[in-house]
Amino acid sequence: MPDRRHPSRRDLIVGAAAMTAAAPALLHAAIPAATPSLKGRTILITGASSGFGRVGALLYARAGAKVIATMRNLPRDEAVSLAAEAARDKLDLHIVEIDVTDDASVAAGTAKALDLAAGRIDTLVNNAGIGITGPVEVQDVEATKLIFETNVLGIQRMLRALLPQMRAAKTGQIFNISSQLGRVIVPGGGHYSATKFAVEALSEQLAYELVPHGIDVTIIQPGGYPTKVWVNRNIYTGALKDRSDAALLAAYEPFTRGMGTEDGSGRSADPADVPRAIAEIMAMPAGKRPLRRAVHPGAKPQEAINKVAAEVQLAWLGNSPLGPLVKAVHD
Repeated sequence: MPDRRHPSRRDLIVGAAAMTAAAPALLHAAIPAATPSLKGRTILITGASSGFGRVGALLYARAGAKVIATMRNLPRDEAVSLAAEAARDKLDLHIVEIDVTDDASVAAGTAKALDLAAGRIDTLVNNAGIGITGPVEVQDVEATKLIFETNVLGIQRMLRALLPQMRAAKTGQIFNISSQLGRVIVPGGGHYSATKFAVEALSEQLAYELVPHGIDVTIIQPGGYPTKVWVNRNIYTGALKDRSDAALLAAYEPFTRGMGTEDGSGRSADPADVPRAIAEIMAMPAGKRPLRRAVHPGAKPQEAINKVAAEVQLAWLGNSPLGPLVKAVHD
């Protein structure tokens, strides 16, 4: 078995981190001239304390949208600095506490957000997520519950909270942040791919079901970015390693050696790529937006799978009674 410290292996494993947080030096990037106007749009984004969430909250607000940036564990320094930047630039940006793993927090936070938005949120960006690395057998029930609660059930909670008012309006847009690892798999990546595969399936099914309601769903599949996700992931992974049996860790030693120490170094892609792609899709005509968008300046191995999956869905269901729903999403 290859040594996990080998650069090519490491590059693959750490590629699992296409999730939610940006390096501080990249947090203040100006909105590009090509970013479309989002004036008149109201956007709620989860996991906005850092990374794709924070960069996106500022980018959308600078493009003219009303933004409700949500995060857990308020008060916190990240909220203070985000609020200060929004105030400095006179942005229509509001910070609301939502912990997507907690039913009561989601209910209270979305109620407050709807009040701030006069009852109408037209765009939901489900960005909150975590990673925990290590072999499958090493993932104990505590780690497994935590990652599924955040990455999958967190999205479900947000959907159930905000879809009713979108359905009533017969319009809306949902972005679910997946990963290239929602389509391809790297050994040693914990249950990250398992959760992102679930996000892919949940989102595609939802897209079909929402066609009659005029609501678009897009799955964003980022590659690896130099974000704060490494710090957060190492906290969870380090705790898992500390409570794991030494003999079990030894059995998978090539994969467990680096648990809790990956730093994501060597990556230079701009995390703003992700919110820019989302803004571009927001500006597209309703009903014409893509189901999936791979985002990264480098390799996008998932695109071949995306293409084949769409072809299979159309061939399987395209001429069935469900055909109009499937064709509306893939055509």
